[in-house]
Amino acid sequence: MISLYTAATPNGRKISIMLEEIGLDYTVHALNLGQRDQMKDEFLKLNPNGRIPVIVDHDNDDFAVFESGAIMLYLAEKTGQLMPTGQKQRSEVIQWLMFQMAGVGPMMGQTNVFSRYFPEKIPAAIDRYRNESRRLLTVLDTRLEGRDYLCDSYSIADIANWCWATIHEWSNVSIDGLEHLNAWIDRIAARPAVIRGREIPPSIDQNETKKLGEKIVVR
Repeated sequence: MISLYTAATPNGRKISIMLEEIGLDYTVHALNLGQRDQMKDEFLKLNPNGRIPVIVDHDNDDFAVFESGAIMLYLAEKTGQLMPTGQKQRSEVIQWLMFQMAGVGPMMGQTNVFSRYFPEKIPAAIDRYRNESRRLLTVLDTRLEGRDYLCDSYSIADIANWCWATIHEWSNVSIDGLEHLNAWIDRIAARPAVIRGREIPPSIDQNETKKLGEKIVVR
């Protein structure tokens, strides 16, 4: 059994989608980020950095794993799913996972910060991160030409990048003209496990009364 500590964010949804894809039993603990649940002592014992998501593997001595990319690698290795075994193929998947972790996520995250949350609107900062986000999504589009997925088959690299690419409208990052990326977004969005996983946990508004560690979903 896996315990998933998460919230309704792209990084959080990476793990709920993956858990739905691989079919592991798991329990969801919804954190209210607005109320700073992620900075409470009980959560910091799991992740001293105070960020979601985190999993606890109760079948492995209650082993805790934080950082979404590290969690995806751990679950792939645990189950032998969504990760090829060949050295070159495995490296390709990890490369595109790191592309998201180091590029797409941070750049789109900063776009959101400066365009939505920062008290002062700084056009140069907004344009810098929005343009870089568009450039990175164009890299994905180029990679996807003639391909259904980023690597030879559907993998954790697709899940990780999709969870950020799919919020492009909310981030006000245009993907007009990126036909391969658009088709890939739609292709993955139609997967039953993705449909289920992207709704876990429910929206932040619905979680306002939830307490840290309260179980809201048992698969």
